[in-house]
Formats: sequence, C-alpha cells, structure tokens
Amino acid sequence: MDKNIDVIAIDGPAASGKSTVARLVAEKLGYLYLDTGCMYRAVTLAALQAGIDVADETAVTQLTQQIDIEVLPAQDEADGRHYTTLLNGRDVTWELRLPEVDANVSQVASYKGVREELVRRQRAYGRRGHVVMVGRDIGTVVMPDAPLKLYVTASPEERARRRWLDRQKQGFSDDYDTILADVIRRDQIDSNRQHSPLRPADDAIIMDTTERSVAEIVAEIVAMAQVGVR
Repeated sequence: MDKNIDVIAIDGPAASGKSTVARLVAEKLGYLYLDTGCMYRAVTLAALQAGIDVADETAVTQLTQQIDIEVLPAQDEADGRHYTTLLNGRDVTWELRLPEVDANVSQVASYKGVREELVRRQRAYGRRGHVVMVGRDIGTVVMPDAPLKLYVTASPEERARRRWLDRQKQGFSDDYDTILADVIRRDQIDSNRQHSPLRPADDAIIMDTTERSVAEIVAEIVAMAQVGVR
C-alpha cells in the first residue's frame, strides 16, 4: 500500500451510505473508523439533556468546550454498534440516534464555535494517520490535505428509504414521507450554512451510491487506496 494514503476523507449528505462505506473500508485496510457526525450528535444530546435551547448558539458553543467526547472502537459489544461514543465518560452510542437528536443535530452543527472546537479534536485523530474519517466537511475543512478524498451521495428518495428501513429495524414506526422531508430539510441546512457548508472538495472523487452495491463501492475505494491515488 502506498505509505501516503494514511488518511481517507469521506464526505456526503445524511443517509448517503458514507458511514457504512467508511466503516467497511477501514476494516479492509486495518484503519481507524471515525464518524465525526457522532461528535456533533453528542453535543446535541448533551444540550438536550442539560435543558439548553439548541437555538442558543452561545450556550451550545460553551457547552461544547466543556464536555468530554471520546470515540472508541466497538470492541466486543453484541448490540451491533460499529464504534462506542462516550459523553463525559458515559456510553451514549445508541442515544445519539434518538429522533430528537436527528431533528436538532444540523442546527447544532451549523454553529461556528461548535465546529471550531470539534474540528480541533478531529484533526488530532487525523494526525495519528491510518484513519478513515467520515463527515460533511472532512475534505474541505478538517483534513484538506488528505491524500484521498471522496464525496459519497445518493438521491434524497433513496436516502430516505434507507433511513426508513433502519428505523423499522430498530423497532420504530416512522413515516417515510416524514423522513424524506427531514432528509431534504437537513440537506438545505447543511448545504447553506455559513460555516463549513456541505460540498465536495474540489479534488474529491464523486461516488453516487443510488444504484450501486456497498460491496462495489468499498472495493473501488480500497483499490484507490492501495494504488496510491492522490
């Protein structure tokens, strides 16, 4: 493997398949899988639990600077998780997927101070190397010098279908149309926010997963990493 491909940056909108792809690529390469979205979700959960209004940017930013967030490998947990997220030392991995977190995380992630603090922490992971980092601004802001940048996307309808299926498997009875509306709403917030808007890096490789299998996408990315695509 080319020694320079030690950081792979994967960006894309919600439910595009980027997290699944990133996790499997990391497994194939023996790299750390870091879903940076869980860090924004942890801040959102912390704000909700503390009774802080997520519309209060100053309060949410101050909270971000005060809390401890740690992302660890899944180890041997049997509940299907792909990583473990600790918030102030407490395992909140599954709480991060609660509907109320889904509904508020894009708002929290739009705040400049929140992003600055979490980007600082994310870059520390990136400097260690051998990491597949996934999010919405990895290639453009967090790790702009990453030797391999990808933008994984899919149609809003397909992404809503995937999210709906996930929720069904988790025992929830969410309505598809409601999920689709939320996907579109989050796209608009993420793409139009002032700080670190969602967009492909200029040198990112665009990968549309709408009609492609996960295995096919993963194999293609692994091949890129192994031949040292820059």
